[in-house]
Amino acid sequence: MPYIDEALLDDPDELARKDSRETLRALASAGAQVREAMTLTEEAGIDRLARSERPRSVLVAAIGGSSIVAEVLELLAEPGSPVPVQARRNLPLPGWVGPMDLVVAVSLSGRAPGPLAVAAEAARRGAMLLTVGADDSPLAQVCRRARGVHVGVGSGGRTSSRTALWTLLTPVLIGADRLGLLEASTDMVVGVADRLDTRAEEFRPSSDAFVNPAKVLAVQLAETVPVVLGDGPLGGVAAARAASMLARTARIPATFGELPDAASGIVACFDGPYTAIGGRRPGTYDDARIRLGDIDTSRWEPHHFDEPEGELMERATGPGDGGRRDDLFADPYLDGPAPPRLGLLMLRDAPAEPPTRESVQAEALTDAVLATAREAGVRVMEVQAESGPPIVRLADHVAAVDFAATYLAIGLGLDPSVSPHVADLRDRTR
Repeated sequence: MPYIDEALLDDPDELARKDSRETLRALASAGAQVREAMTLTEEAGIDRLARSERPRSVLVAAIGGSSIVAEVLELLAEPGSPVPVQARRNLPLPGWVGPMDLVVAVSLSGRAPGPLAVAAEAARRGAMLLTVGADDSPLAQVCRRARGVHVGVGSGGRTSSRTALWTLLTPVLIGADRLGLLEASTDMVVGVADRLDTRAEEFRPSSDAFVNPAKVLAVQLAETVPVVLGDGPLGGVAAARAASMLARTARIPATFGELPDAASGIVACFDGPYTAIGGRRPGTYDDARIRLGDIDTSRWEPHHFDEPEGELMERATGPGDGGRRDDLFADPYLDGPAPPRLGLLMLRDAPAEPPTRESVQAEALTDAVLATAREAGVRVMEVQAESGPPIVRLADHVAAVDFAATYLAIGLGLDPSVSPHVADLRDRTR
């Protein structure tokens, strides 16, 4: 089982030393990214989109750490957009894309092969272009030759799309608002920046681990095989982001899903070898429940030691188990090390106000999944967004999982921004 050094998380100097490219600082700048991107977007002439005819469709090309931009636009536009919005990672560009359509291509460097190729092909067909990336890049050149709108990424020194999400996403949201695809007014975008500032203060490195929700979550995740589940479409996008950040930043593989579709697939894992029920090992039903803005962590131990010993053992291990796997007195040389425990990270949206029949049903399903997980001995972690517009609530979840994944990497002794194996892969594929 991975070992996380909790003391390290409370040492700002050591955090800074292990974080060679200042990932934590970059994440803390998210609110500033939004404000800078608002200025750059206006200066780039985004209002030209509004003066054009509304496109027949919108296609968004993004890959890697930028891919969440496409997912967010799809999510937010779906309820009210008068035109279809879809994501694309690479060629081929669908045959129906032409002069009546808008193609959005996003790449921090402006050199990502997929978005660059999509933008070039869209320009060849005469489609409208909105691109976001470095000013002196091939992507910018393609867009300007096609007389599209290119928004630069400023001079913040951000070198990773994982830490520059809001630099990339903000121009796309503003452009979609100008086209009437979704609501992202100036006040709403400023609200996103304010919420991100609040979370950056809450998750700051100097905040003690026992009151810092992101550090608490990192410690909990380190002891599990994590599954990330969103309680609806908004949480589903955040869950995909969480799985990506856990893998790329903390080097922890994680699966993800979205309720209601993923309910049976996730719950089926509770019968497997990583739980007290499936693995026939005693469960200590520790829960971490994190409400952003108000840290509330709890630990629950259901072992009542006034029960008869046999009954207690059966409650803890399940019938027919010798109770050795997580036993304090178990011999790891004879019994073997206990496997890591399944962890369920539930990303919960703010309660609907006022409640609807659909929201009540969705909440009941979420509660049922969590109850089933606890009974199976799964470590349950919950992060609940505060109220606000959808993009503001999404910012809550993204900030929490981004900081938690970074603290987890550092606590495990890893540099969150440098992966030797990723570097090797790039060398081998040049």
